[in-house]
Amino acid sequence: MSKLLLGLIGAGIQRSLAPALHEEEGRHHGLRVHYQLIDLDAAGAGASVLPELILAARVMGFAGLNITYPCKQSVIALLDDLSDEARTIGAVNTVVCNGQRLIGHNTDGSGWSWGFRRELPDADLSRVVLLGAGGAGSACADAVLRLGARQLVIVDQDPARAAALSERLHRHFPGRSSTAVDAETALRHASGLIQATPIGMAACPGIPLAAHLLRPALWISEIVYVPLETQLLKAARRAGCRTVHGGHMNIGQAVRAFKLFTGCDADAARMEAHFRRLVSAA
Repeated sequence: MSKLLLGLIGAGIQRSLAPALHEEEGRHHGLRVHYQLIDLDAAGAGASVLPELILAARVMGFAGLNITYPCKQSVIALLDDLSDEARTIGAVNTVVCNGQRLIGHNTDGSGWSWGFRRELPDADLSRVVLLGAGGAGSACADAVLRLGARQLVIVDQDPARAAALSERLHRHFPGRSSTAVDAETALRHASGLIQATPIGMAACPGIPLAAHLLRPALWISEIVYVPLETQLLKAARRAGCRTVHGGHMNIGQAVRAFKLFTGCDADAARMEAHFRRLVSAA
């Protein structure tokens, strides 16, 4: 049985389901996968240690890494090359070790689309609001515009970061992205909302906007999956919104990441069933 060393670098990731998903899917392909969590919070470290971690991954023979908050953009400078998709999005969530070269990919965007199309195939994409212009938000922005969103309004606590994302998107989708100073202004005539900030994670509890801004005509797509039922989703359902939980994006990105890591096609239905078992047992 072939052996494979994988890992996840991020903050507050102790409840991640990635190790179980990749190790179990590997078993079905005759692979002995060990998937290591590299949790910055647990180590009392910040993103400043990322260069040392990437160097260690090279030395230790990792076959690949997943990258999550807060490292999806800062990791780019430490890699040898990027896929076209990662370069366009400006963020990396999957690193493949190809010999001595580390290649950055992004499976977040395709993962988000995979889940969104399955859950809300008829969603109104006329005016979509994106909360969060970080790595995950950048991927979702690219993905929803590729799905045909006519207008994307970006809201971030750092206006400069929102503006930079809008400018990058403008090169590929002219005239279809803009920014707003706050969620209330952005949501005024919105058809849907993508929540792409860490707010709602077990390590960062809360709700990213005032619940009174939610209304039945608004669909809500959440990227947080630990917990699966975030405060935002609870409030959205009470308001009568159609919702998509973050587990769908997580499964979709993992299916593609597994292919990049191993060269094997993951069974999406099997991975989804395993994800649901893990969530039920949590």
